[in-house]
Amino acid sequence: MVAKTGKTSNAELNFEEEDVPYEEEILRNAYSVKHWLRYIDHKAKAPNNGVNLVYERALKELPGSYKIWYNYLRTRRKQVRGKIPTDPMYEQVNNTFERALVFMHKMPRIWIDYGVFMTTQCKVTRTRHVFDRALRALPITQHGRIWPLFLKFVQRFDMPETALRVYRRYLKLFPEDAEEYVEYLQQVEKLDEAAQQLADIVDNEHFVSKHGKSNHQLWNELCDLISKNPHKVHSLNVDAIIRGGLRRYTDQLGHLWNSLADYYVRSGLFDRARDIYEEAIQTVTTVRDFTQVFDEYAQFEELSLNKRMEEVAKNEEATEEDDIDVELRLSRFEYLMERRLLLLNSVLLRQNPHNVHEWHKRVNLYEDKPTEIINTYTEAVQTVQPKLAVGKLHTLWVEFAKFYESNGQVEDARVVFERGTEVEYVKVEDLAAVWCEWAEMELRQQQFEAALKLMQRATAMPKRKVAYHDDSETVQSRLHRSLKVWSMYADLEESFGTFKTCKAVYERIIDLKICTPQVIINYGMFLEEHNYFEEAYRAYEKGIALFKWPNVYDIWNSYLSKFLARYGGTKLERARDLFEQCLDQCPAEHAKYFYLLYAKLEEEHGLARHAMSVYDRATSAVKEEEMFDMYNIFVKKAAEIYGLPRTREIYEKAIEALPEQHMRHMCVKFAELETKLGEVDRARAIYAHCSQVCDPRITADFWQTWKEFEVRHGNEDTMREMLRIKRSIQATYNTQVNMMAAQFVNTNTNGVAADAGAGSGPDAMRLLEEKARQAAAEAKQKPAEKAASNIMFVRGETQGGAKGKENTVVNPDEIDIGESEDDDEEEEDAQQPSGDQAEAGPGHNQNR
Repeated sequence: MVAKTGKTSNAELNFEEEDVPYEEEILRNAYSVKHWLRYIDHKAKAPNNGVNLVYERALKELPGSYKIWYNYLRTRRKQVRGKIPTDPMYEQVNNTFERALVFMHKMPRIWIDYGVFMTTQCKVTRTRHVFDRALRALPITQHGRIWPLFLKFVQRFDMPETALRVYRRYLKLFPEDAEEYVEYLQQVEKLDEAAQQLADIVDNEHFVSKHGKSNHQLWNELCDLISKNPHKVHSLNVDAIIRGGLRRYTDQLGHLWNSLADYYVRSGLFDRARDIYEEAIQTVTTVRDFTQVFDEYAQFEELSLNKRMEEVAKNEEATEEDDIDVELRLSRFEYLMERRLLLLNSVLLRQNPHNVHEWHKRVNLYEDKPTEIINTYTEAVQTVQPKLAVGKLHTLWVEFAKFYESNGQVEDARVVFERGTEVEYVKVEDLAAVWCEWAEMELRQQQFEAALKLMQRATAMPKRKVAYHDDSETVQSRLHRSLKVWSMYADLEESFGTFKTCKAVYERIIDLKICTPQVIINYGMFLEEHNYFEEAYRAYEKGIALFKWPNVYDIWNSYLSKFLARYGGTKLERARDLFEQCLDQCPAEHAKYFYLLYAKLEEEHGLARHAMSVYDRATSAVKEEEMFDMYNIFVKKAAEIYGLPRTREIYEKAIEALPEQHMRHMCVKFAELETKLGEVDRARAIYAHCSQVCDPRITADFWQTWKEFEVRHGNEDTMREMLRIKRSIQATYNTQVNMMAAQFVNTNTNGVAADAGAGSGPDAMRLLEEKARQAAAEAKQKPAEKAASNIMFVRGETQGGAKGKENTVVNPDEIDIGESEDDDEEEEDAQQPSGDQAEAGPGHNQNR
């Protein structure tokens, strides 16, 4: 069924029967966007003309509706999808966009869709006009949505001039995207423009790279660009740009220098490139930069040589000039490689010109070039400042002078030494070393008087008193207190001076209080060589007054040894006074030697009782670990002088004074002595006394010795007595262990006893008794003393228990020894319970 209707015109519209409700709604609501969109959705599956006609009718009624225009344009674009760009429908869609923009020119979405649609039609000029119109029509805040499409459009087609103009307009609004412009310029081979843009970026301190590149990386990109394309970059001063980078980035000089040299190499200016390389290796200050530049330089020279050699080889008409050119290039390359170590040394000296060690290395690199060595030394001593020197500055002056001396120029060497003594060194010892080296040079030249005069100059007193360690004073004013100079002076006076002058030097050293024990000993030996023995002894005494222990040990040793060697026993009282003075404050670690020397003097030239007195004093004056050896010597000397009986009191004193380990050995020796004298009972008493500190588990050798003694000199009773003592001692040590275990058990059961109340006393005692039984069982299981006739440890009655048969250990080897009432009382006291046990409960008291 086809209906006819009309509104404002006489035109008739044909529509289907199902469209009637929508038409009626539109008639009632002609200006309702919702009703028109509902009708359009209904006609979505209709032919294109049908839906387009509804859109056109809707836009005629509502020309300012963005929603209808947007949906209409999207529908029209879908209708041309898949068709070739030359299809007439494309132009119809373009016209529709133009009609829409009459009303929607402020809507960026419409412009974006229009621009994208035009880009697909490959109509360059019209598309560019569309984007231009969009930028003019939209406010500037909306331009950020248009420019990416515009840039993508100009990059899509090969139109570099248009693209450059577009990018320049774009960068005025978005200057932070200059890197993208540079990348595009590099793609289209507009390198001059790219270099200018990069230069502007690098000069802009506020530029922030969107790719995260630092300013230094951008500099490197600029340098690479302009150095590798010298024929395409004309508007920039390459040399000035790279040198500006050299001044700015001092820690990356190697790459920048190589870029500058590479620019001249690619430009064909090889001599200029060589100059750049030479300038670089003469100015860089780090080994890394030097290595980069030198490797590039060497590679450049090698390639230049190889290429020239290939050209000459291919040229059959090579002339002599070509051969000379090849030889020249080869010599230049070899000279460069020969200079490498020297150039590297120059880099290190530029890092720190006050490095003395590097200056010495530089001198060694010149080898057989005297002029260069002299120039290097001269530059070194003029450059290195004493307070900043790394190393010993005086070695430069000394080696400089020795170089002149080795070449026979002694006068020049003296001039160098003279200049070296005027330098303000940091330490006095450095200046002293220069004076001593100067004197040694004079000795090598056989100028002995000159050497002595030098030492006199060096040790001359200043006009005012100066402290040696006062750093505010110059080293020259403090040199007179340098022991090194005085020692050299004393040696020279001993060798080439007179006795009087040499003695004056030593006396001056002592007066200045700068001498050492060795100087005192040397002075004494010098006086003895000239038979001034008393003078030597006075020198030793001066040294003794200056030094304290242990520094004075060597002086006392030399003094006493030489005094005894000369006088022996003729001046016994004086020797005794010396020894007493020495031993007055002598520490224990040095006392043994002097006591033995003193005792030897008394033995050879004095009285025996004095010698014994010295030995007696020595036993308590030496270190604890030396006391045993000292007592052995004392015993031996007493036996030699007075006989064996007189050694008894020494043994007794040693046993009281020595620690347990040495006391056992001394007791055994004492017992052996008594045995030799036939005093068996005394020997047995000594063994019994010593046994009190001899645990049978540790000191089995002592008990074996005592047993052997009883086997030889005792009987059955004495043997049993020895075994009884052994068991008693063993029981003592076991009791100590058991008491410790009991305390441990008691500690662990305190918590349980607190919970159990007063009735827990017997339980605690039962635990203690069980612990004691276990200890006794372990003692029985251990292998007994093999020589003790299988005698087992006899355990007494249990603590807190009555003496009954059930608690008695039956031992068939037990010896019944009558005990006094006192012993019984002691046993009862030992079995008395402690305070804690007494409080355990009444049951325990009844058992007791």
